Amino acid sequence: MKRTVLLSWRAAVLTCLGLAMSEPVFHASRTVPAAQDPEPRVRAELAAARQMPSALTAKVQPVLDQAWTGFDAAAAMAQVEFASKYWRLAGNEGYDATLNRVHQRLQEARIPGASALGTIVVETAATPSPGWDHSVGTLALIRPNQPDLEVLSKEKHHVALAINSASTNGKIDAPLVDVGRGQAADFEGKDVKGAVVLGDADLGGLFRQAVTQRGALGVVSTSIAKYIADDPDVLQWGSIPSDPNRKAFGFKASRRAAETLREALKSGPQRVRVEVVSTFANKPERTLMYEITGRTLPAERIVLAAHLQEPGANDNASGVATLMELARSLAMGVAAGRIRPPARTITFLWLNEITGSRAWIARHPDLMPGVRYMFSMDMTGEDVAKTGGSFLVERWPDPGAVWPRPWDPHSEWGAGNVRANTLKGDLINDLHLAVCELVAKKSAWVVKTNPYEGGSDHTVFGSAGVPSLLNWHFTDRYYHSNLDTPDKTSAAEMRNVGVAMATSAWLLASADEAMALDVAALVASAGKARIAIELRDGSMLPSHAEALAAWRAWSAEAVKSVARLITVAPSATFAARLTTLADQVGK
Repeated sequence: MKRTVLLSWRAAVLTCLGLAMSEPVFHASRTVPAAQDPEPRVRAELAAARQMPSALTAKVQPVLDQAWTGFDAAAAMAQVEFASKYWRLAGNEGYDATLNRVHQRLQEARIPGASALGTIVVETAATPSPGWDHSVGTLALIRPNQPDLEVLSKEKHHVALAINSASTNGKIDAPLVDVGRGQAADFEGKDVKGAVVLGDADLGGLFRQAVTQRGALGVVSTSIAKYIADDPDVLQWGSIPSDPNRKAFGFKASRRAAETLREALKSGPQRVRVEVVSTFANKPERTLMYEITGRTLPAERIVLAAHLQEPGANDNASGVATLMELARSLAMGVAAGRIRPPARTITFLWLNEITGSRAWIARHPDLMPGVRYMFSMDMTGEDVAKTGGSFLVERWPDPGAVWPRPWDPHSEWGAGNVRANTLKGDLINDLHLAVCELVAKKSAWVVKTNPYEGGSDHTVFGSAGVPSLLNWHFTDRYYHSNLDTPDKTSAAEMRNVGVAMATSAWLLASADEAMALDVAALVASAGKARIAIELRDGSMLPSHAEALAAWRAWSAEAVKSVARLITVAPSATFAARLTTLADQVGK
């Protein structure tokens, strides 16, 4: 999982700039005085620099408008509500039901008499996935001469039971032992063998200490990320190791549930009653692939992917639904003649995160050389007023991922492991951001960006050498929690993201020479702006000379990468014009 960035670097940088840390406002991974935060100013400067040339806008706008009109926001919300009923893991009922519903929706989009809307294929892995699920997951306090007091349950908390928890084969009762922080020293003098152990350590660590090392039956962890909502009933789901011989279980507890258990323990020893009914489907992982076949370069591809697994509405039922409706809208526009057919194939994937992308790449060594660009879609539908998250484009690795700057913050997830000598400039970042900012003019949508961090399907394709980026929202105060529910999903936000994704995919799949040169000009302008910002604002910051040189080299290379974008035979002057632009940026 993504890790949290400490604030010490941020404080040091602000000190270098002569800014105090007073009157803080939470901003992703950083605490910044609101009036002195440079991010909004720099974001506006870069948006102005990469404003789309009018000729390119004229070609892109009809696609954007058709995608907007064709995106069925109500259908997207219905998909979110359907998928949110399930704990979706590869191989289990909810995962397959969600995939099947997307498949049906795409099939229904076919227009009688119109040209075929592409191909739909369901691919199946060669080996089975565990496909864990459960129908019962209950923990209750046993009260003498009274009914049990239910503390945690599937019905009330949805995701309190840990992934891989084994069935108890009926109700079992056991002592409850509180180990406080749950560190090794906290177990001293406490007999936890055959008990249910309550502790504040993370679920995996608590399970190792209590079950694996000391013979407990199961654990209840209260751990929760610091940025999660201050709500007594929120809890974050988790998993324990799968072990068919041990037959153990785990729970995550909300603050209210933990307080209930600890308050009872104040009056003396307590016992709890636990019932778990779980299943392991052991069925192959499935991937749904839909393609709009390219008109002239069908072997070249733009890939868009959303992961099916996880139990949340925003994470990632919203990504699945957004991709479903943008694919349908784009395909129907092409079939009806309202959108010019793309030169390259556009491939849409609904899959298991990370492993599904790896499997697709492994299954298609013949297709991978033609994959030009890739977009990952994760948590794309958040109602930002409710979740606290911002829409973010996580960029293909650029110098911002190596040399952090206060105007270009990481999210609460934290920086990825990017080395300077691996950076390779590409057009994908500024092209997609320019498209998003064009959509924002239509809907007053707020578009932000973060340096590369990794952790989803864009990492897999990026590792294979494909320029890739992530569309997501963070920091979300209901992330991986039982309160990630459809009421916090916005149909309008899914449409914003979906329309931007459809438009960027079409542009990357369709650019002729004039369009490609306009993209090169846009990328060059954004590069010059970033270099000017580093010169102006970064001179007092660590590694300024290295960062400046890296941005110059990366930006020039990004302009030259436009040579890969063009879908027609270039003119004799095309390469020279790119070189001239790149040289101007790199100076």
